[in-house]
Formats: sequence, structure tokens, C-alpha cells
Amino acid sequence: MSVLPKLQIAFDPIYAHPLPQGHRFPMLKYELIPQQLMYEGTIDASNIFAPSLCRDEVVLLTHTRAYLDKLVNQQLSAKEQREIGFPQSPQLTMRELMITQGTIDCCEHAFHHGVSLNVAGGTHHAFADRGEGFCLLNDFAVAANYLLAQKKADQIIIIDLDVHQGNGTAKIFENDPRVFTFSMHGSHNYPFRKEKSDLDIGLPDGTDDATYLALLKENLPELLEKIKPSFAFFLSGVDILSTDKYGKLKISIAGCKQRDEFVFSTLKKNKIPCVVAMGGGYSEDIKIIVEAHCNTFRAAQENF
Repeated sequence: MSVLPKLQIAFDPIYAHPLPQGHRFPMLKYELIPQQLMYEGTIDASNIFAPSLCRDEVVLLTHTRAYLDKLVNQQLSAKEQREIGFPQSPQLTMRELMITQGTIDCCEHAFHHGVSLNVAGGTHHAFADRGEGFCLLNDFAVAANYLLAQKKADQIIIIDLDVHQGNGTAKIFENDPRVFTFSMHGSHNYPFRKEKSDLDIGLPDGTDDATYLALLKENLPELLEKIKPSFAFFLSGVDILSTDKYGKLKISIAGCKQRDEFVFSTLKKNKIPCVVAMGGGYSEDIKIIVEAHCNTFRAAQENF
């Protein structure tokens, strides 16, 4: 029997695609998170699955044909690659298609078990027709549109608690009332030109645990009562930590874990299945990044 039969996690088996030297360090977390969770007994091998590639027709529910063709045929311009932050490569496109399918597969597990987590994902800066901010395809948007098209959900909430606003997600769903976008982010952080989510809470630099958690507890239950979603996506970025190189907030590891515990307990109380993606995390010490992300998995275990 699995140590944790209710939890399924999508693992990215090709995380080590070729990247410039400066980008390799943050990518290590995609290998280290499952290793740590297995070492401590939070999960075992039966909890992990490796997704296939997302099919074109599913990607095209969200992204334009012209943009998908550029990704597949390696035709991004130098400017487009600079906006994304990665040099194009077949391996990178394959990885994005796998991450996206992993989030879709997680949806099916969440319907059965209440929660499912993608070790990667949370690529919320990708727009329908372009990528930016290290995001090529918007996995939450693709998965949400897939659920709607398959009539597996009729009202969805995206809870984006990464330190950066989910600008691509906000733009994609700006005219779709079936998907409510909620972003709580650093107001003076990337992207410097924000899109309009259904609810944006911009946080000043230096926001601490008490202020952050009070805002979350004030807004999330009220949103769920108002929207009555049948499915939730949760972007649990750990770039809110005080140790993050780019985050500008002052959230402790304990405060970050309390955030995750509150989101999970609130969704569980309202009987809303949830898919989670890890999002950002750029602390200098990789151990801090891995521990904070592993806390999200532990919180999911404790609540579901």
C-alpha cells in the first residue's frame, strides 16, 4: 500500500534540459523535491507519475496556432526568446508540453483524491500568443480550458499566491466568467506592467507573516462563498520568502507553510478539488527552496 494513497504528484523526468549556466541552479529543485519527500516517507514511488506530452488540440484551447507552431518548429525570434528568458530548444518545448499535460493529469487525480500536485508548473506569465518570464505555455490556463471543454467543471478559481502577478493567466481569462483569477503578489515586482485579474491584492515591499495571512484569510473564504467554484488551481510559489533574491516580501518558512495549510483546509472544508503547481522560488540556499516546497506537499497530506 502507498504511504500516501490520496496524493499523486506529477514528476518532470526531463527537468535537466540544456540551459545557460545561470538557470541550472533553480532547476535542481525539480529533482530534489521528490527525492526529499521519498526519503522522509511522505510519498513512495506509487505516488509519482510521469506525464506524456500535451496534445496540440488541447494546447490550442488556450494558445494560438501561430505561437504553438513557433515553439514546435523552433521559430521564435531573438526578441521572443529574450522575453521568455530561455534559449529555444526542442527539449525545452517538450518539457513545457509535458508540464502542461502533468497539470491536466493532476486534475483527474484531484477529482478522485481531493488534491494532486505538479512538481513543476505554475507558468502563469505565458499569454495565448507569446511567452515571457520563463513561461512558454500556461499550464493552469490550458488545464482549466480542458476541464471546461470536457464539462468536468463549470466554475473554476485560480488562486495565484506566487510573488509575481499571474499576468498571462489574467489576460487569458479576462472575458471568461467561468474562471475567476485571484492573484496576491508583490505590487512592486515583476511584471511591472500588470494585467487585471478578477481580484488583485498588491502587497507592499516588506509585507510580514501576520499581514499576509490576515489578507488571505479575509479574502479566500469570501471568494469561495461568492463564486462557488467546482474546481481550484493553486499556485504555491515560495518566492514570497524573506530569503528570496527577488521577492521583496518578509514571509518566513513557517508563514509560507501556514499559507498552504489555510488554502488546503479551506478548499477541503468547501469540498473543492485542487491542483497545485510549485511556481517560483529563488532563495540563495537550495535547501530553503526545497524545504518550503516540500512543506506544500506535507500540508496537502495533512489536509487531504
